[in-house]
Amino acid sequence: MANLAKLEFAALDLSGDNFLSWVLDAKIHLRANGLGQTIVDENNASPEENAKAMIFLRRHIHEALKSEYVVVDEPLVLWKALGERYDHQKTMTLPRARYEWTHLRFQDYKSVSEYNSAMHRITSLMRLCGENISEEDMLEKTLSTFHASNVLLQQQYRHSSFKKYSELVSCLLLAEQNNELLLKNHQSRPTGSAPLPEINAASQEVNATSSRGNIHKRGRWGKRGHWQGNRKNRGARSEGLGPRSGPSTNGKNASRNKGKAQMSHVPRNVEALSQMWCKGTLGAHMSYAQAFGGSLSSFT
Repeated sequence: MANLAKLEFAALDLSGDNFLSWVLDAKIHLRANGLGQTIVDENNASPEENAKAMIFLRRHIHEALKSEYVVVDEPLVLWKALGERYDHQKTMTLPRARYEWTHLRFQDYKSVSEYNSAMHRITSLMRLCGENISEEDMLEKTLSTFHASNVLLQQQYRHSSFKKYSELVSCLLLAEQNNELLLKNHQSRPTGSAPLPEINAASQEVNATSSRGNIHKRGRWGKRGHWQGNRKNRGARSEGLGPRSGPSTNGKNASRNKGKAQMSHVPRNVEALSQMWCKGTLGAHMSYAQAFGGSLSSFT
């Protein structure tokens, strides 16, 4: 049956793997509720306080453990019974935590935050098992496990004479962030790819000059390169006044060429019919076409 009330922290597992953290959480919450003395020897807790502490402890243990300790009605008795049952977790956790502490190296982690998390996890386990880890131990562990290529940096941090491990971690996090920004700026574009200000200004001036020239040419020659000129010259040429250099001396050739240009736009059939009309033979051909069902196109 699941617990109906909301749990303040994770319940004690049947295997006892979380016993060390469970003991710490249970002590803190009992003290916060004014029930800390109920799990201490020779206490003066009232029956009401013992009942509240018992309800709290039973709500935060596994269902199987509730069945096993169903006859226990005193919080101090239940506390000692669980301690005797799972106290071996210290002897099992401490060797593993010491091994991880021995092989902990700053150079084995990709980021400072990952190393810092591992450091606090290992030291917390060791302290739960009664092993004391001081600030000097944490500082020395970090500085002595730098990569060999960072010897100068490691010496600079040593000369800073940090008193707390948190101060060293703050400097390492700041240096890591600055290195990431520097690397991003370096990889944003190839080195030397940014144009010089003088070259950029000169190129802008050349582009502006060329664009003004294109606008001028386009205004004189039109969209497709045809000469447009001003309105006065266009009117003069349309009236047959000729170019600015003066009228042409060869008037006959001009009139002949003008006649050819005009006739070139007339279809051949129409041109032939006009010639037949001039010769007076158009009527005969039309009578022949009506009589024999022919067409005028055959005669042209």
